[in-house]
Amino acid sequence: MTDMMRAVVLTGPGPVTNLKIRDLPIPRPRPGEVLIRVRAFGLNRSELFTRLGLSGDAVTFPRVLGIEAAGTVAAAPGGEFEPGQQVVAMMGGMGRVFDGGYAEYTCVPASQAIPFSSPLPWPVLGAVPEMLQTAHGSLTVGLDARPGQTLLIRGGTSSVGMTAAVLGNRLGMTVLATTRSPAKVGALTAIGVDHVLIDDGQVADQVRRIIPAGVDGAIELVGTSTLPDTLRATAVHGTVCFTGMLSNQWTVPEFYPIDYLPPGVRLTAYSGDAADLPADVLQGFLDDVAAGRALVPIDRLFRLDQIRDAHTLMETNRAAGKLVVVTTPEDHPA
Repeated sequence: MTDMMRAVVLTGPGPVTNLKIRDLPIPRPRPGEVLIRVRAFGLNRSELFTRLGLSGDAVTFPRVLGIEAAGTVAAAPGGEFEPGQQVVAMMGGMGRVFDGGYAEYTCVPASQAIPFSSPLPWPVLGAVPEMLQTAHGSLTVGLDARPGQTLLIRGGTSSVGMTAAVLGNRLGMTVLATTRSPAKVGALTAIGVDHVLIDDGQVADQVRRIIPAGVDGAIELVGTSTLPDTLRATAVHGTVCFTGMLSNQWTVPEFYPIDYLPPGVRLTAYSGDAADLPADVLQGFLDDVAAGRALVPIDRLFRLDQIRDAHTLMETNRAAGKLVVVTTPEDHPA
């Protein structure tokens, strides 16, 4: 192992040109930490928010972005993992409080790493951790979803939305999902969505034409701009889980619950950490993907030196699925 690595450094808040490829020393793990040889990582909107300067005062610059990574253990001084073991890492301050996964190596607290074993290619593995954690948590913690229920996913072509659709389908739910682009309808039907709705801002009427009483549960991924309409699409005693903010609209001004919430409709929220993705859930999902029983929605692969192109695509909301960056040429198909 050499002493240096390539990494994407954000020099300060601003445009994609502030993302620089630099040679940095490989981190040295202390007891309780694990050094991961990163093979692939997925892009997340929280990294876009950090790049735009919207992640608060906890972020200092320069900073290696990346709230997740997939790779193999290079070193674990505390003995928590064996060298060469496959792991994913996520959250816990990655890419904000300390340098994250946009690099050939990343050093994280051992509690933020989850072991697995899979023959799947690294681009697929790199796409999974954060979107699986968020989709799984939204369905289980946020909605307490059950087989036979109906599920609306607002923001269906996001990576979390598509993963939630895959999980809902596996659970035996009837899945409705939205997209603003008719060109993306096929991407949703291909992963098992039962009803694709073109989102013109007024989805509730479309939902109730299909399910007159409204859906049992809804995952809101667009933000507060569409939340009132999503609430209106939900049945009495149904639940809306506020999970994402694709529209970058985070708050509800002058929130008056009696006027805002339809009678009997519940509103909750979800955000999670590495501890919220049990190792057996990760392993089971990867096993299902390897066996062809589940899909990982990937829109496009990038090399590390294409990180500006990847961020530009993420910022324009034109992707249908996960954007993934690989760190070695052999993992990027020609």
